[in-house]
Amino acid sequence: MAKTVQSLPITGRPKKIGLTFYIRNGKPVTRVATSLQPKRRTRKQFVARQQMLHSTRLWAFLKWAGTPMFPTQPTAYSRFLSLMHRTEIVFLPKRGSLDGATILLPDIPVSEGTMPTVKQDLGEVNGATALITNLTRDRLHRYDTLILYTLTQHIDGTPKVWFSRREVTPDEMTETADGLALISEEFDNDMKGWAMVHVRGESCSTQTVITRSTYYKQFTTEEALQDAAASYGGLTKDV
Repeated sequence: MAKTVQSLPITGRPKKIGLTFYIRNGKPVTRVATSLQPKRRTRKQFVARQQMLHSTRLWAFLKWAGTPMFPTQPTAYSRFLSLMHRTEIVFLPKRGSLDGATILLPDIPVSEGTMPTVKQDLGEVNGATALITNLTRDRLHRYDTLILYTLTQHIDGTPKVWFSRREVTPDEMTETADGLALISEEFDNDMKGWAMVHVRGESCSTQTVITRSTYYKQFTTEEALQDAAASYGGLTKDV
């Protein structure tokens, strides 16, 4: 049973010894409580926690590339997490070389706004690899900008996805029957992903990552789920 204790000498870290401090009627109170409930880790809970954990890690890397391009209400962070629910879920163990990993996925969101989404595809233009969009020069206003996000999967040591972004000028792009295309050998790299964001003033297009990478698939299997769950102590039965 929980007890309320006043003037209790504290000799340890509150989180470790199960203490909570608060004010009641203007007086400090220390509450000692111990939960006898077993820690629940059902399959559904574990899957949700794995997606949240991986999304949170990706967010940290996305921020390093520059101010995230998401609505600030309620927060850009919460909106990113919400959009990440549409992506594949990867299962990563708590220990070993995959602990703390981030994995390149198709459809990772990089922006959300009111401008029309830029359709993009990986293909060839004049025999060279290219990122082909549906943008046309007449759709671009004088002060519009195009921001290219590049995501690179590194696998030496703990796998990590590095985000970078740069401004692309229309002069760098080639006109095709489908729209403007950015030509580069890097678009043949199957450990990278890209997203082209159209920005106009305070507005931007809603964009997600396109990639040739299949590296992530090994972390989406039932075996990967069970291995990851075992590292956290295994799954518990649904109630």
